[in-house]
Amino acid sequence: MAKDVRCEVNSCKHWGAGNNCNASSIYVVARSSKPSHSDETDCKTFEPKV
Repeated sequence: MAKDVRCEVNSCKHWGAGNNCNASSIYVVARSSKPSHSDETDCKTFEPKV
Protein backbone atom coordinates (compact mmCIF):
# COMPACT_ATOMS: atom_id res chain seq x y z
CA MET A 1 0.00 0.00 0.00
CA ALA A 2 1.24 3.47 -0.81
CA LYS A 3 2.57 5.52 2.07
CA ASP A 4 2.01 8.85 0.37
CA VAL A 5 -0.94 9.77 -1.83
CA ARG A 6 -0.33 12.98 -3.76
CA CYS A 7 -3.16 15.25 -4.87
CA GLU A 8 -3.22 18.74 -6.40
CA VAL A 9 -6.99 19.28 -6.03
CA ASN A 10 -6.93 21.90 -3.29
CA SER A 11 -10.73 22.31 -3.45
CA CYS A 12 -11.12 18.80 -1.93
CA LYS A 13 -11.72 18.52 1.83
CA HIS A 14 -9.08 15.74 2.00
CA TRP A 15 -6.35 17.91 0.43
CA GLY A 16 -3.44 18.66 2.76
CA ALA A 17 -0.37 20.87 2.74
CA GLY A 18 2.33 19.77 0.35
CA ASN A 19 -0.30 18.29 -2.01
CA ASN A 20 -0.92 15.31 0.27
CA CYS A 21 -4.25 13.47 0.41
CA ASN A 22 -5.45 13.03 3.99
CA ALA A 23 -8.35 10.66 3.23
CA SER A 24 -8.40 7.41 5.21
CA SER A 25 -9.02 5.47 1.98
CA ILE A 26 -9.07 6.21 -1.74
CA TYR A 27 -11.74 5.07 -4.21
CA VAL A 28 -10.91 5.33 -7.94
CA VAL A 29 -13.21 4.13 -10.74
CA ALA A 30 -12.67 3.50 -14.45
CA ARG A 31 -14.48 5.68 -16.97
CA SER A 32 -13.83 3.15 -19.73
CA SER A 33 -13.81 -0.65 -19.79
CA LYS A 34 -10.00 -0.90 -19.92
CA PRO A 35 -8.39 2.39 -18.98
CA SER A 36 -4.84 2.97 -20.17
CA HIS A 37 -4.43 6.64 -19.14
CA SER A 38 -5.19 8.54 -15.94
CA ASP A 39 -7.77 10.72 -17.72
CA GLU A 40 -9.86 7.55 -18.14
CA THR A 41 -10.32 7.27 -14.36
CA ASP A 42 -12.09 9.31 -11.68
CA CYS A 43 -11.38 9.77 -7.98
CA LYS A 44 -14.64 9.13 -6.13
CA THR A 45 -12.99 10.09 -2.82
CA PHE A 46 -13.26 13.78 -3.79
CA GLU A 47 -15.48 15.87 -1.51
CA PRO A 48 -15.61 19.64 -1.95
CA LYS A 49 -14.38 21.85 0.87
CA VAL A 50 -17.24 23.57 2.63
